[in-house]
Amino acid sequence: MSERIRTIALTIGDPNGIGPEIAVKAAAQLRGHAAVRVILVGDEHVIRHYGARCAQGVTFRTLAASAPKDAILIHPVEALPTAHFRPGEIDAEAGRAMVAYVEAAVGLIRQGVADAIVGCPHNETSVNSAGIPFSGYPSLIARLTGTPEDRVFMMLVGGGLHILHATLHERIHHALARLTPDLIEQAGLACVATLKRLGIANPRIGVFGINPHAGENGLFGDDDDRITAPAVARLRQAGIEAEGPVGADIILGRKDIDGFVAIYHDQGHIPVKLLAGRNASALSIGAGVLFSSVGHGSAFDIAGQNKADPAAVLRTLRLIGNVPAVATASIAAGAT
Repeated sequence: MSERIRTIALTIGDPNGIGPEIAVKAAAQLRGHAAVRVILVGDEHVIRHYGARCAQGVTFRTLAASAPKDAILIHPVEALPTAHFRPGEIDAEAGRAMVAYVEAAVGLIRQGVADAIVGCPHNETSVNSAGIPFSGYPSLIARLTGTPEDRVFMMLVGGGLHILHATLHERIHHALARLTPDLIEQAGLACVATLKRLGIANPRIGVFGINPHAGENGLFGDDDDRITAPAVARLRQAGIEAEGPVGADIILGRKDIDGFVAIYHDQGHIPVKLLAGRNASALSIGAGVLFSSVGHGSAFDIAGQNKADPAAVLRTLRLIGNVPAVATASIAAGAT
């Protein structure tokens, strides 16, 4: 990861989930850090609510105001009416606000104020209830940056794995129908580019098969012969060390593979979630904006109770911002 990245816009996610709490806790740990500056992006009344509960004694200042070195910076976005700030409840206004936070963070990137974005957990039901088509952060980043949605992919990082998903949140029938050699090739190119940005100079990638055993020479269908095999051939012609298609259950055990291209959601999510649990990070790549979210949800059942652990946010900040590890014992210091 390039050491150029110093400022990270941390959006608070769905304001009625645990996002604001873990964002404030993570920012409190990193305030005054020599290697990174965190800017919280969200409704100021929500951020200050959690500041009072989870970071007592810490100074909060808006981005436009002068601030001491150890203050937590806020880029205020007035998006959530105070009457709709109800931790633990799914609310269309909260979903609308989450989208506004990400849009504001992308604006900070365009203005040169921030180098990267970390997004706290969203809730797809909340966003879609607001009438905003939404199937995850990658599609949102694509729309906000004017990038075709089929050129923005999700890569999960955790448990020693880097797995990019060629398709994501959609009916499996539709996902498989969209597969083409071009889509798989673009996914492979994005995977390699991201691995290089994460510090792997000469990455080797593996492409999962669509069918069991990658079709078993036609025994289980010709999809891999028609789609994944030609894509891998193109990647090799481009000078990329690519292998596949190989059954996911076989190639995932290979230690000489730096990153994988999964065909659909569960194929990639299950191994990462099994090995990394809540500590996985989810990168949205291909739009020219370095964006990552955490690998867990909004946890409405504990929202607003000062029980949420910011470990995944801190790990994600370290991943995309080259931030040294920090102790987590101090998170709750002074919290009620």
